[in-house]
Amino acid sequence: MTTTEPSPISITPEQVPALRRRTTAVLIASQILGGLGVATGIALAAVLAQEVSGTEALSGLAPTATVAGTAILSMPLAALMTRRGRRPGLVLAYAIGALGAGVVVLAAAIGNFPLLLIGMAGFGAASSANLQARFAAADLAEPQHRARAISNVVWATTIGAVLGPNIAAPAGRSVSGLGIPEASGAFLWAAGVFVVSAVLVAVLLRPDPLLAARALDPEANGSPQSRSLRAGLAAVAASPKARLALVTVAVSHTAMVSIMSMTPVDLGHHGADIDLIGLVISGHIAGMYAFSPVMGRLSDRLGRLSVIALAVSLLAVAALLAGTAGPNHTQTAIGLFVLGLGWSAGLVSGSALLTDSVPQPARAAAQGLSDLTMNTAAGVGGAAAGLIVAQASYAWLNLIAAVLLLPLAALAVLTPRRSRRPKETPDAAS
Repeated sequence: MTTTEPSPISITPEQVPALRRRTTAVLIASQILGGLGVATGIALAAVLAQEVSGTEALSGLAPTATVAGTAILSMPLAALMTRRGRRPGLVLAYAIGALGAGVVVLAAAIGNFPLLLIGMAGFGAASSANLQARFAAADLAEPQHRARAISNVVWATTIGAVLGPNIAAPAGRSVSGLGIPEASGAFLWAAGVFVVSAVLVAVLLRPDPLLAARALDPEANGSPQSRSLRAGLAAVAASPKARLALVTVAVSHTAMVSIMSMTPVDLGHHGADIDLIGLVISGHIAGMYAFSPVMGRLSDRLGRLSVIALAVSLLAVAALLAGTAGPNHTQTAIGLFVLGLGWSAGLVSGSALLTDSVPQPARAAAQGLSDLTMNTAAGVGGAAAGLIVAQASYAWLNLIAAVLLLPLAALAVLTPRRSRRPKETPDAAS
C-alpha cells in the first residue's frame, strides 16, 4: 500500500534563492506551453460547439464544460498536492488535459455533442494546472514579494496564450484532409503540448516547492489534519481577508469567462472571420497575462485591497466598452483587452491576499478551494452566457456581468484593512 506522506526534504535557508530561481524557471516554461495549448482550444470552443450541436444556444456550454472540468478537478488536485506536493498534481492535471483534448477531436469527428462536452471538461484540467502553478511560485517567495512571484508566473502564460489563438487557423488547416471540423485541429495540437508540459514538470520540478516550503517552516509540520481540505475551509472562514480574496477571484473570473466566451460568437454575427476573432482574443489574453507583473508590483507596493478596487473598475469599464460596441470591432477589441487587465488585477491581488491570510499548513487546501469557487462560479456564468445572448443580446450579457461587480465592491469596502495574520507574513494589504 502506497503511503500518503512523501519523504521529507532536507533543505537549508541558504539553498532557497537558487531553488526559488529553478522553480520559477520550470514553472515559466510549463506555463508557456500550457498557455499555448489552453488558449488555442478556448479560442474556438464556442465555435466548435455551435458547429457540432447545430445551435447557438448551446455554444456557451463548451467553454462552460471546460470551466466545470477545471472546478471539479480543483479539489482532488489540491488534495493530492496537500499530501504529495505540487509536482504530482501538476503532472496529473496536464495528462488529463491531453486526454480530454483527444476526446474533443474524436467527438468533433463523429458529431457527438455530449462527448464533446466530456472532452472539454477533461481539457479543463490543463487550465487547473496553469492556475495552480501561480501558487507553486508563491510557496518559496518572500512574504513581501508574494504578489510579484505569482504575477511573474502568470505573465509567462502570455507567450503561449497570445500565440495560441493565432495558430488556431493553421492548426485547423492541418486537419482539413482528415474529414473533421477545422476547429478541432486546435485541440489536436493542444494534446501534444500538454504531454510535453507534463514531462517537463515531472522531470525538472525537483525538489518540490511546497514540500521544500514546509521543510523550512516548523509550523507547517503539524498533523495531516492541519493540512486537510477541512482545515483549509476553516482557515478561509475564519479570515475576512481570505473571504474577500475568494470572492475577488471568483467574481473576476466569472465576469471574464462569461464575456470572453461569447465574444467570438458576437464577432461572427458582425462579420468577423476566424483570423479577426483570433486577433481579438489574443489582445484579450495579452491583457490577462502580459501586464500581470505590473499588477503584482502594485499589489506589493500599494496593498492587495487597492488593486482589488482597480480590478473592479477595469472590469466595469470593459463591460461598458464591449457591451456597447455592436459592429465596431475595434471597440470590442479594446473592451476585451481591458477585461483581461481587470481579470489580471483581480487574480493576482486575490491570490496573494489569500496566501497571506491563512496559515502555511492549510494554504494548499485553501488555494484549491479558491480555484474550485472561481471555476464553479465561472462555469455557471458561462452556461448562462450562451442562453443570455441567445434570448436577449451580448449587450445584456455585459450589463449582467457589470452588476456582479457590485457585491465585490461592497465587500472590499467593508473588509478591515488590518487583521490578524500568520506571523511570518507582514500586512501587505495595509
